[in-house]
Amino acid sequence: MQLRLQRFQLTKAVPLAISRGTTAAVEHLLVSLEHDGLTGIGETGGFDTGHRHYATDAVAAELEAVAPQLQALAPQPLQALEPLLAALSPPARCGLDLALHDWWGKRLNQPLHRLWGLDPGACVATSVTLGLGPPEAVLARLERWWLQLPATRIKLKLGSPDGVAHDLALLAAVAAALEQRRQSTGGPCELQVDANGGWDLGTARAMLDPLERAGVVLLEQPLPPLRDPELDTAGFEALELDCPMPLVADESCWNLADLVRLAPYVDGINIKLLKSGGLAEAWVMAQAARRLGLGVMVGCYSDAALLNGAAAQLLPLVTWPDLDSHLNLVDDPFAGLNLAADRLVPPPGPGLGIDLHTCLAGDRAC
Repeated sequence: MQLRLQRFQLTKAVPLAISRGTTAAVEHLLVSLEHDGLTGIGETGGFDTGHRHYATDAVAAELEAVAPQLQALAPQPLQALEPLLAALSPPARCGLDLALHDWWGKRLNQPLHRLWGLDPGACVATSVTLGLGPPEAVLARLERWWLQLPATRIKLKLGSPDGVAHDLALLAAVAAALEQRRQSTGGPCELQVDANGGWDLGTARAMLDPLERAGVVLLEQPLPPLRDPELDTAGFEALELDCPMPLVADESCWNLADLVRLAPYVDGINIKLLKSGGLAEAWVMAQAARRLGLGVMVGCYSDAALLNGAAAQLLPLVTWPDLDSHLNLVDDPFAGLNLAADRLVPPPGPGLGIDLHTCLAGDRAC
């Protein structure tokens, strides 16, 4: 099979600020694998979790280095490619994994969720994200979301570098806006909080009561992720017994091994395809989490509809979808990931079900 890489830019309509900084634009890679007249596509790019960092240039270099080995191989069976994929970083593996799964679904002329026996009717509403900022700016962002879609699930970023006082002000302002929304519409409006590792243990404990009083329904990654697995797990263990709402691990949970070590001390995990290395690991993690009684979140970074469409294949297994990044892009080159109100559904087309609808820069074939 032949590998092709193309770079493309993604620009946010509203820059997103979290505890680690602000993102306004990123560069991603379109990974294409051609074999027997079919082309599978995947998306990948660099990302930073605070304790691990991957640059898009480095990811591209990995994929370019492995391209000669792919020429003598076929996309199926996937099992035969596992040793090659295992040697790659998670984002490099993700790009290839998605292209391979897309090719497989296209060869069988079926969407992945159907091949996995999943029910698209089981999908629930996705959350939309409010980044850090002055309360008036965050409330304006919330109103912008409500102009775009019903947005019944709101995820508020906390862990502000400006300190707990700023977090408390944001929490109070957003909670009040959601209560007003409930009263005016008569419908549900759920508040989630994600600190992106921005609190130490003492701060996290001090925030639990204000979070509960504000009606927060889950708390995601309150503590910094640590490279030492035992120390990382100990933080969740110390907080879990006091936490009155579901505690969800994100930056601390990359793969099945992380899920297993954290399972006794969390109520859910956030699976992101760039962290897991693609759908192969994500599928196993989602199934294992459900067997262990954990809630499943599927999240994103600054991803386009191709990456989020791949993640959407898992949505029937997901308790808390969080796939809103493509909804905040002004230049997403992909199409096929649709909304029903604020509920994303797995694309019905074969493979990942996502198509390139805009020519990428430098593409002479367009």
